[in-house]
Amino acid sequence: MSEAVNDPGTAAAAAAAGVRIQSWDEQVVPGRFDGRTVVVTGAGSGIGRATTSRIAREGGRVVAADVSASRLDELAASGDAPGVVTVAGDVREEADIARIVAAADGRVDGLANVAGVMDNMEALHEVPDDVWERVLSINLDGVFRLTRAVLPLMLSAGSGAVVNVTSEAGLRGSAAGLAYTASKHAVIGLTRNASVTYAPLGIRVNAVAPGPVVTNISETMHMGAGMGPPRFGSFMGALPPAALATQLAASITWLLSDDATNVSGAVLPSDLGWSVQ
Repeated sequence: MSEAVNDPGTAAAAAAAGVRIQSWDEQVVPGRFDGRTVVVTGAGSGIGRATTSRIAREGGRVVAADVSASRLDELAASGDAPGVVTVAGDVREEADIARIVAAADGRVDGLANVAGVMDNMEALHEVPDDVWERVLSINLDGVFRLTRAVLPLMLSAGSGAVVNVTSEAGLRGSAAGLAYTASKHAVIGLTRNASVTYAPLGIRVNAVAPGPVVTNISETMHMGAGMGPPRFGSFMGALPPAALATQLAASITWLLSDDATNVSGAVLPSDLGWSVQ
């Protein structure tokens, strides 16, 4: 779940849109990713952009992938992510995945699977095939295909870290529509199975489950008129204040870093306690 505002991820934009947000001060850790190459999807905006920026400012080489070339161009020109390598591509397309991996130049120390889209808050009997296929192909198939493509490099190196972005909707059935909920539950299953497989080989696989975040993901949602919105809306009264994208980047980069050396198979709710209410 997220709130859409102009210039997503900034406190000023959230306040201007009337979104209730948490406040915090980012604490960059110089050198934490020195010598590391990290691939980040959805890097052109929101959580992906904040994660890209954080890793780059902490010394990492980031391969930033996004379906929007214009957003990547703006990221590169902004100076927020020094030394970033941008790749415009779709995680559903094998040719684009190959270009992302090629841009890593033979080394991937970390992968943050952030790219995702919302559904239309539809109940199961209301979901059309095109919505189901689009949401699952990006939110699940894209995670599967790109992770499959980078794992041989991690296996060769004997180390690596993968962080998949799931959602509060991966932890409960009342946070989104059917397609999005199914996709995010599946990401957790993928994360747990991969952790069991690869942890003995030096590769950690974890997930972050955001609550409400100030991003532009809601631009991909077109609220339907069926039974979903009124039914799910009744559960939204307990929503915590929205987090900034930089707060989610802090959770993701911690799991990618050596500070999380003994953590694999975890699903980290980054939601100010919403998941335990």
